[in-house]
Amino acid sequence: MDHFTYKDGVLHAEDVTIQAIADCVGTPFYVYSSATLLRHFNLFNDALSGMDHLVCFAMKSLSNQAVIQLLGDAGAGMDVVSEGEYRRARAAGVPGDRIVFSGVGKTRHEMRVALEGGIRQFNVESEPEMDALSEVAAGLGLRAPITIRVNPDVDAKTHAKIATGKSENKFGIPIDRARAVYAHAATLSGVDVIGIDVHIGSQLTDLEPFRAAYAKVADLTVQLRADGHDIRRLDLGGGLGIPYSLGNANPPLPSDYGQLIRDTVGHLGCEIEIEPGRLISGNAGLLVSEVIYVKQGADRQFLIIDAGMNDLIRPAMYDAHHDIVPVIEQPTGADRATYDVVGPICESGDTFAKGRQMAQVGPGDLVAFRSAGAYGAVMSSEYNSRPMIPEVLVQRDQFAVIRPRPTFDEMIARDTVPAWL
Repeated sequence: MDHFTYKDGVLHAEDVTIQAIADCVGTPFYVYSSATLLRHFNLFNDALSGMDHLVCFAMKSLSNQAVIQLLGDAGAGMDVVSEGEYRRARAAGVPGDRIVFSGVGKTRHEMRVALEGGIRQFNVESEPEMDALSEVAAGLGLRAPITIRVNPDVDAKTHAKIATGKSENKFGIPIDRARAVYAHAATLSGVDVIGIDVHIGSQLTDLEPFRAAYAKVADLTVQLRADGHDIRRLDLGGGLGIPYSLGNANPPLPSDYGQLIRDTVGHLGCEIEIEPGRLISGNAGLLVSEVIYVKQGADRQFLIIDAGMNDLIRPAMYDAHHDIVPVIEQPTGADRATYDVVGPICESGDTFAKGRQMAQVGPGDLVAFRSAGAYGAVMSSEYNSRPMIPEVLVQRDQFAVIRPRPTFDEMIARDTVPAWL
């Protein structure tokens, strides 16, 4: 469910018309619904009620300061994967004891920043990283709280580029080496081993891969406790998928996911962390664009819009589907058309959809890409020297620009020309 609906024939974000936002900021732009963001966070929070837990929003899906503060004020923790994300979370008022630092390539500088600024835990991905973290923490007179990420070699049955739990993926340590790695961790003076971390991928629409991975984590917890380790926290990652097409069957609900967690690891008495991103932010955002031209090709019509792959790269990178709807609702029985929906970028890859049957639209009409809140704005760029597009946050009948579109002069002024030229 989201809060983007047609009212009196016009698409609204909560109680604000999309047309009103377009008139204010121009196109293209991203718009997010506060009510949807909070609803989806609370679905996860409620799913784990009665258990000691923390829901950490995966900031890599959407890292605007306003969104982080909105969720942080609601009690969310943050899952960060870089110094920049850590600093964003802290700047938005999220306390260090609600920030989890993930990622395979943490530098010593990043470790130091997080240790000095406050951190809930590091999800350690390798032995070299763990040794480096111990040295940095010991040098500061601290012990870094860590979980160790294990790779359970479970097929998440998702897109190859977002699968993270198979043996060939770069993430975590092989689970069959975990006991040896934990034994090594126990010898290090700068780390405090508090738990286990696992994350098998993104956009999972079946609970069974989670069940298989969490069962392995449960067995490992018992083994590690028998070895003398105080395993008191399980970070179970994120990855629950969303319905990108209104015609697709719905993925499992957060309540189903919560019950699976209870069934697989609830008996262990551990604090539970989860790190959802896409399911919180994905359906909370739209990308809105204006039609420039309808071009007749040799055997197809091209719908050319003013958003490009630099604004939303998911279709080009992952062959991802987004429903594309008109901002002005078409009456029942209105003509439909088949388009290749493309942008203005000088790449054939700048294609959002091929052979898409949708409402017939024309130049000047606005269209909205649904489910664009996750991995949309955060993956955008200035390719073809196109300025980054605005982000807008709506709350009931109010909206605010939370990232403005830079001017061309501002964009160009970031370059520095050497004195010898």
